[in-house]
Amino acid sequence: MAEILLSLTIIGVVAAITLPSLTGNINERTWNTQRKALYARMSQAIALMPALNGYGTLTEGNESTSAVDTAAETFVTEGLSEVLKINNICDSEHLADCGIPSTINTLNASIISMPTTMEELNPEMVSVFDADYGGTSLNLINTKATAFETQNGESLIVYYNPSCVANMGETSRHFVQPKICANMIYDLNGAKGPNTVGKDIGFLSVLYPSDSSVVAPVPYNRLINGFTSAEASRACTQNVGEEYRLPTKDESVSLFINRRLLGYAASTGAEGHWFTSSKYSNTSGAVRNWVMVQGVGQLRVADSDSQWHSLCVKRY
Repeated sequence: MAEILLSLTIIGVVAAITLPSLTGNINERTWNTQRKALYARMSQAIALMPALNGYGTLTEGNESTSAVDTAAETFVTEGLSEVLKINNICDSEHLADCGIPSTINTLNASIISMPTTMEELNPEMVSVFDADYGGTSLNLINTKATAFETQNGESLIVYYNPSCVANMGETSRHFVQPKICANMIYDLNGAKGPNTVGKDIGFLSVLYPSDSSVVAPVPYNRLINGFTSAEASRACTQNVGEEYRLPTKDESVSLFINRRLLGYAASTGAEGHWFTSSKYSNTSGAVRNWVMVQGVGQLRVADSDSQWHSLCVKRY
């Protein structure tokens, strides 16, 4: 009997040690599968929409009139719901009814409230003036979010810009704010936990109103310090792991928009720059990497000897 009890005790100890790791691995594989499936369905749905801008009514209020904002809600009800099976749609006042959590655990383990407007998602989307952009404002009107649930049980909150524009192919500067049409934060298991970015929580961005680009980067939990353009392409694989790579130009736009979910503060210093894998060839034939500048929301061509960070994303 003593030997049986000792054996059971050993089995129990081993199970207690290995079970959390085993459960975590199972959850990780499940989330990865769900994430890929959601991305595929959303990409197919967006491709079926003739255009992504112009939905809803959007006017700013003043001293005598109230703001009118039906943009995101109309985008979902009259746009997405025509090409995607949706179970439930919730306005900005009832996001929890669609399984949207009130708080999120960010990638760096801080806790933030779920953003309910474009400005809460990223203040730089609605409060940036850049003199280098012809001396004009890059601001978007601060739209309210809308949420919906899919037939597969995912919950998504949508931030929408009805005035998004096409990729005009700027020479060496690419501004984020006008290009984003829709940004979505998804929760793969609705109201259940852990509500953590990189696990059940992620984000998906749609750029350009036609010939749209749909990206859903899954980032590493920190910036990697100090690389030149030539070194950056190897930085993620060598310093994080074979399953990681540099983000593309459009993925970097998505990472900038959702930087609060990563837990990064905006910065225009060296710590606010990261390399992308996308290249730019100038008129003289020199090839350079695009680099993301967080504080003002722009991509610009990197000098060959400049040292900036790398923000790595998982390979699909």
